Amino acid sequence: MAILREIGAHYSPEKKGTVFTVWAPFAKKVDVLLHKPEPIEVPLQREAMGYWTALSEFANPGTRYTILLDGETERPDPASFYQPTTVHEASAVVDHTSYAWTDKKWKNLPLHQYIIYELHVGTFTPEGTFESIIERLPELKELGITAIELMPVAQFPGSRNWGYDGVLPFAVQNSYGGPEGLKKLVNACHEQGLAVVLDVVYNHMGPEGNYLHDFGPYFTDKYKTPWGSALNFDDNHSDAVRNYFIQNALMWLRDCHIDALRLDAVHAIYDMGAKHFLQELQEHVQELEEQVGRDFILIAESDLNDVRLINPMERGGYGLDAQWSDDFHHVIHAMVTGEQDGYYKGFGKPEQLAKVMTQAFVYDGLYSEHRHRTFGSSTENNRAEQFVVCSQNHDQVGNRMLGERLSDLVDFETLKVVAGLVILSPYLPMLFMGEEYGEQNPFLYFVSHGDEELIEAVRKGRREEFKAFAWQGEAPDPQSEKTFNRSKLSRSYTSNARQNQLRAYYKQLIQLRKSAPALSKPNKATVHARMEAHDRVLHLVHQTKEPHLYCLFNLSDTQQDAQLLRTQETAGSWRVLLQSGATAWGGPGETQPDTLEQKAHLTLPPKSVLILQQQLSR
Repeated sequence: MAILREIGAHYSPEKKGTVFTVWAPFAKKVDVLLHKPEPIEVPLQREAMGYWTALSEFANPGTRYTILLDGETERPDPASFYQPTTVHEASAVVDHTSYAWTDKKWKNLPLHQYIIYELHVGTFTPEGTFESIIERLPELKELGITAIELMPVAQFPGSRNWGYDGVLPFAVQNSYGGPEGLKKLVNACHEQGLAVVLDVVYNHMGPEGNYLHDFGPYFTDKYKTPWGSALNFDDNHSDAVRNYFIQNALMWLRDCHIDALRLDAVHAIYDMGAKHFLQELQEHVQELEEQVGRDFILIAESDLNDVRLINPMERGGYGLDAQWSDDFHHVIHAMVTGEQDGYYKGFGKPEQLAKVMTQAFVYDGLYSEHRHRTFGSSTENNRAEQFVVCSQNHDQVGNRMLGERLSDLVDFETLKVVAGLVILSPYLPMLFMGEEYGEQNPFLYFVSHGDEELIEAVRKGRREEFKAFAWQGEAPDPQSEKTFNRSKLSRSYTSNARQNQLRAYYKQLIQLRKSAPALSKPNKATVHARMEAHDRVLHLVHQTKEPHLYCLFNLSDTQQDAQLLRTQETAGSWRVLLQSGATAWGGPGETQPDTLEQKAHLTLPPKSVLILQQQLSR
């Protein structure tokens, strides 16, 4: 495992100053300019492998500074912890040791207990700040959420962005509240018993304010990503680039007390070296766990269905804890909407739903019509808790032309069926902010770039992206502040009875997931799924622990007759726990008696969920 090198501006009370470290292997001279009333120039000393460093007693927390390369090029610090103004101007020294944490007794939740709520800081509240989220944490805890996932908060240009255009990975977005605001939020989450997942981007940099080229070979021409040149993880001088991103991950976990990192689009992290960057990252995270006595979680987003990401290192894997399953989303979305365009091509077949419920992937070595190739690998040896699933997320909603949520695409009863499929699956469920009550405001793509040519290029790029889909209309202008404001949550469930009923239904499902022994830690090998393709009825039986749980999902728009599967595990009588059509959840009414025998014939209402619990003999 490579030895790490500290980078950035690190204030030390013991040293009575700040140690600056910059990687600039081709520079002949590197200085730090302190932006005092009387500017101070601090010359850095060259050390091995292209690093430059020096201690300045004149730099304290809050001191603004820039890096001067060869006496000509003045830039923010690539490892800046805070940008008080913009991505183009001076960085500020941050003392990461001074925050008064009160979460010393906090221990990260076991992975199988994660019920994730993905949110965008800028649109989750009217204020769009970290501190304003704190006021909403009791609502999320009452809903049953156990972890919030923040979309990227690394500094991006302007004040409106999804976060994937970040260009200073160590700096916490100033318009959200900077590093101090983030720490307050994390501390408050831990006080509420909530874990915090942070989305980080290690596969590309945004287009505006990306000055890494000025410092060294952070990028390589060996590979291309959808967003431009690939980051240099395996070419000449790549050790320092790997160090840069590993240090970034450790900063979030160590200094900001983040519990888990969601690693964005790891399929675009290109590394053909003997030890993949992701494996090295996991090794350093494990070392940090030993140092601080806390557990951390790494979750990968990948569209390759490759279990090498989560396989243990001794089996040739990278040892990450979990990964997203796009297949799970695509199957359900295609089934309930009928969409077959773009990457939905080949999805939506009834038998795929049963398969994805027990194997996480549909394409596990099969030919994909969309990709025109065979892809994916078997999940047979992977635990259910290693897969994160959802019916909506920022990508699947926000990358639609009009940003429609599922509540705009399907009817009310179908929303309840979909919620059941996600929350009652054996995997880690994730909700997208507002989903739990059927938020009507869209979640659109928005930016606030300062370069007119770039703005026009973004508009054009969005139009090109939608050509693979048969969507009608015109994409809202991503640069417009109106687009951003339209994407803010309305929280209308407080005044909308139907939405409040949907939220109560979500709450009940989550409570059931937490309380039912069969769902406490599902084992894929003891989960049975069978799809009656002709009537679109899914039988999902959780047999990991007694009493077993039997879930029936009618995805058709007509009433269906069904009978419980006849196996040794399903013999006996069953108690009805939940009917999605109950009037309490805004449905037409309950149709089942309180108990059912295994041989009973059932009549399932259209678009409905029925949950039964085994009655054990005494």
